[in-house]
Amino acid sequence: MRTIFTTGQVAKICKVAPRTVSKWFDSGRLRGYRIPGSQDRRIPREHLIRFLKEHGMPLGELEDEAMGKLLLVGIDGAVRGNLTAILTAEEFKTEFAASGFEAGIQAESLHPDCVVIDFAMGRNEALMIAANLRKNADYADTVLIALLSDDDNAAGFDRSMFNETFRKPFDSALLAERVRTLVNRKKQLA
Repeated sequence: MRTIFTTGQVAKICKVAPRTVSKWFDSGRLRGYRIPGSQDRRIPREHLIRFLKEHGMPLGELEDEAMGKLLLVGIDGAVRGNLTAILTAEEFKTEFAASGFEAGIQAESLHPDCVVIDFAMGRNEALMIAANLRKNADYADTVLIALLSDDDNAAGFDRSMFNETFRKPFDSALLAERVRTLVNRKKQLA
């Protein structure tokens, strides 16, 4: 994953001439920096993504990097509907799984940035999903969020497996904002 782009690379992504990118840079619309002692310009990935979004341009090869990927496991219809309404399709690609088996298949194909697991599907199955994700090096930095029911005692399992836990009932907007914040933080560190 490239973090710094030349004007030529940005031109290919945007399907414009390199001179156009230089004009965007020189006018201050596209942020970046110049190489000391040179006229060469460099554009950090996050500035390029922000520029493309602000101007309604397609993200092209950066789309996978810019969009968050969310896997909802065992989430009931109401919560799922609220989350997908708040976390729009432009922001997040969202997939659903009803069981641990489905969660494994979806995780393998989606490579999610965040997995939200509802303990209503069964405490043992929810913990097994979380443990399997944490054991796999490919998902070491994946954000894990647990949704605990009122009657589910949070004691008796390693809460450090999860980045966050929410106890039902909870505000879906708060959960969505927390997902957004944790995923954005993860992407900035990557």
